[in-house]
Order: sequence, then C-alpha cells, then structure tokens
Amino acid sequence: MACLLETPIRMSVLSEVTASSRHYVDRLFDPDPQKVLQGVIDMKNAVIGNNKQKANLIVLGAVPRLLYLLQQETSSTELKTECAVVLGSLAMGTENNVKSLLDCHIIPALLQGLLSPDLKFIEACLRCLRTIFTSPVTPEELLYTDATVIPHLMALLSRSRYTQEYICQIFSHCCKGPDHQTILFNHGAVQNIAHLLTSVSYKVRMQALKCFSVLAFENPQVSMTLVNVLVDGELLPQIFVKMLQRDKPIEMQLTSAKCLTYMCRAGAIRTDDNCIVLKTLPCLVRMCSKERLLEERVEGAETLAYLIEPDVELQRIASITDHLIAMLADYFKYPSSVSAITDIKRLDHDLKHAHELRQAAFKLYASLGANDEDIRKKVLQNAPDEILVVASSMLCNLLLEFSPSKEPILESGAVELLCGLTQSENPALRVNGIWALMNMAFQAEQKIKADILRSLSTEQLFRLLSDSDLNVLMKTLGLLRNLLSTRPTLCILANIADGTTAKELIMTNDDILQKIKYYMGHSHVKLQLAAMFCISNLVWNEEEGSQERQDKLRDMGIVDILHKLSQSPDSNLCDKAKMALQQYLA
Repeated sequence: MACLLETPIRMSVLSEVTASSRHYVDRLFDPDPQKVLQGVIDMKNAVIGNNKQKANLIVLGAVPRLLYLLQQETSSTELKTECAVVLGSLAMGTENNVKSLLDCHIIPALLQGLLSPDLKFIEACLRCLRTIFTSPVTPEELLYTDATVIPHLMALLSRSRYTQEYICQIFSHCCKGPDHQTILFNHGAVQNIAHLLTSVSYKVRMQALKCFSVLAFENPQVSMTLVNVLVDGELLPQIFVKMLQRDKPIEMQLTSAKCLTYMCRAGAIRTDDNCIVLKTLPCLVRMCSKERLLEERVEGAETLAYLIEPDVELQRIASITDHLIAMLADYFKYPSSVSAITDIKRLDHDLKHAHELRQAAFKLYASLGANDEDIRKKVLQNAPDEILVVASSMLCNLLLEFSPSKEPILESGAVELLCGLTQSENPALRVNGIWALMNMAFQAEQKIKADILRSLSTEQLFRLLSDSDLNVLMKTLGLLRNLLSTRPTLCILANIADGTTAKELIMTNDDILQKIKYYMGHSHVKLQLAAMFCISNLVWNEEEGSQERQDKLRDMGIVDILHKLSQSPDSNLCDKAKMALQQYLA
C-alpha cells in the first residue's frame, strides 16, 4: 500500500511547489504591459540564488513566454531588457536549466537582440549569452552557425566595457581548435582585442588575455602575428611579460605565461629568448608552489610541461629552478586526509583534484626527463616514495603486453629503474618494481628477458624469493614464470647456478632445492632436463665448494634420483644424469 500512496504524495508536494510559482508565470500573460513588466521584475527578484524556483518556473513554461516578450516589436525596451536578465539568471542555475533554454532556441533570439540600438538591452543579451556559452552543455558551433554573428560581435566590442568583457569571454570559451581560430583571426580578432589589454577594467584586460591564449595555442599564424602587434607603442610580448610580474594577480600571471608559452611553442618566440628563460619559465615554476591554489598548481605544471617538452636546455633550467623536482612531491600529498564520509561532495572534490594534481605532476616529470639522462636520474633518484609508489603502479599497467606504451617505456631505461625499486626498503616499491618487471617479461622477446636478468642479478632475484613480504614473493615467482614461459621452466636456475655466489644462494635456499628435486621427478621431460641443468652446475667438481654441495644434495636424495634418470628412455635426460653422476665419481 505504501507504494501506491507514494505517487499521490509526490504529486501533491509538486502541486504545492509549482502553485507557489505559477502566479509569476500567469502575470506574464496579463493584457496590461505595465503589469507584465512588474511581473518580470518580481520574477527576477524571486529567482536570484534560488535554483528550486528557477526549475519550477522552467517547468511551468516561463521560458517560451519570456522569449516571446523579448522578441516582440511591441514590447518596450525596458521589458525586453528585464526578460533577458531573467533568462540569464535562469541560465545560471543547473546544467538542466541551460539545456531547457537551448531547447527553446534561446541563442538565435538573443543574437537577434544584439541588433537593437539600445545598449542596455544589448548588454543584457550578451550577459545571458556569456552564461549560456560558458556552460559545458552548450555546443560551441552555435556561435558560428550564422556567418554574420562574429563580425557583428567584433563591431560591438567598442560599445562599452561590458560588451568587451562578455564578448571576449564568449570568444575564449567558444574558440576550440584551428577552424574557430581561423574564423576569429580572419574577422580581425587580434586587432580588435589587442587594445583591450590596456583597458582600465581588470575584467576586460583579463578576458582579452584569455582570448589571446586560446587564439595562439598551437597556431603559428596567430602567434607570428601577435609578436609584431603594437599597443600604445609597445609590442604585445612585452605587455604579456609585464602582466606576469609578481605584483599582478595570479590569474593574470598564469594566463600571460600561457600566452608566451603558446607563442614560443608555435615558433614565434625563441626558446632562448629572455622573456621565456627569465620570465615565463620562472613564473610557471612559481605556480607549482604549494602556496598556490590547487587549480593554479595543476595549470602551472601542465603549462610548464608543455613549454619545456621539446627543448633540453629549458628542461635543464627548469630542473634546477626553485627546487622544482622536490616541489612536485607535494602534488602527491593531497588530500592530506580523507574527508568524513558524510561530506560526500567534499570527498568527491578532494579525489578529483588529487587525480588532477598527480596527472599534472606526471606530465611535468615526463617533460623534465624527455631528453636528458642526467635529469631523468635526478627525477627518479630524488623523488619521494609517495611519487615512486604511484608512478610504479602506473608502470605496472603500462607495461602489460598489449599496452601501446610498453615499447617507449622500455626504450627509456625502465628495466634499470624497476630493478632498482626491487631493492627499496619500502615493501610497496618492491612489490611494484617486481610486478612491473613481471608484466614486462610476459610474452616478451628473449632480449628483454635477458636484460631483466642482467639488471636484476641472480643475488637480488634470490633475495626476493626469500622476501618477508608475501606479495613480493608471489610477484617474483610470477616474474620467474614469465621469464621462463618460452623455454624449459628451470633454465633460469641452471644459468643462475653457474656462478659461485649464486650457487651459495641456491644451496642455502631449501625451498629452491626442493623445487629442483621436485622437477627432476616431473612427468614433463623438459622440466626434468631444466632441473638436470641446475644439478649439473651445482655438482660440477672443478668449482670451489663442490664437495659440500655434492654432500648436501646426496643427503637430499638427489643421487638416487640421478641413478633412476640414467635409465631414462630419453637420451638427453639419460646423458645429463650420467654426466652429473660422473662428477660424484671424479
């Protein structure tokens, strides 16, 4: 019965909620224009900061009526302006609100409103358009559908500081890729926006700056033009440099640094230019400091990674600037503690930013070590355990047989790095190091397997087989399995047993000896042969300590097994057994 009652209860609650909002919508249909105007003004006051009220009004059909009034020639300019303001307020709600507005074709209506001679109405339309276009649910292409829109927006830039702020913000959000850059560039964006960098309004300067950052990104044509633009007798790069000085707001410093970075990467500014080496690079390193906001640290690290990626000299300079490598360690220390489970939103925020910080740090580490072996060593040798644990965990996945990242990682010296991790005092690093090597060896070429064996050393391999951490031991056995998967399973032990120190390690490890003994009696001839190679190396009487090894193996019953194997129908196995027995007789 409870389920049957649930729907009517919900409906009654909804009815009460919408009934309290309905009178706002009803007033929009009053025959008296003055009452309609007052109704829109009251609606404006009712929706400010009230998402529930906004949703109710949208459900009740307020949007089509507001758009009708906004486009009616008989509507007063004041009414049109107030309608645009309310629509802008509705757009500031949830993403669903914006979707509802888009479904009602709000953008063509607002763009049409920009043809009005009234500046206040134009500004209200632009403010609403800015809110809609900066929403992630709005397709940028809607700005470029009508070819007359961009030139008209360029013409409106001179009307007021508000038109300048809103239009620049629209451009910076809707410029996605070379096609959009070309359209804006061809309609005079550089010339029309450049002088706004000296505006008395901080918001205008900031939005103009953001415009140039998106226009210059990976665009040589725009970047080469920007280098030669003069504003009040000063070249644009010089203005950008002034804007990234320490006394400027962080947002301005960071965006100016991005402009110079993109111009440099596009070939418009040399990598050894002072504005890059002495101004842009140090500014971006500052942005990586733990004193900066999380978003600023992410943006700073990612931009710096992009700047230095192709240039070894910039990589060297960055690696010794303000302890950058150590500074990046803090990117892995967020969040410092897990939020209370009751605060789900905060927890989600923390985890999202923790992921972004780590991702940005890895990008910068990759750029720092892209070309110079000394820097690579500096990054891995000086990185704290928190970084190495995360990095090695990622390598475990990237080194799987089917991963496209496997080959480039192998070529960059990963074997030596991972073998080094297996010697760490931190169990997590030992596990990740051996785990990554295990994945690397899976279905790998014999050369890779040989490189792993050579770098790891037999002594270390047997230390890992005796590790106190069960995970380390299991992954080491997995590595052995993968190393030997394309040959008789114990060949590695035969090779390992060919060396004095390794022989001692094997002879003191009863588990390994019992494993060899087990394989000597296995039903698979290849496994028996592999075990025989091990025994032959261990009992070889020309080697130091052979007598002690022979005695211990005899006590284990190995000689009895050799006698049985000397009667084997398999000629190879028979010969190996007889050869081993001869060592006892020599």
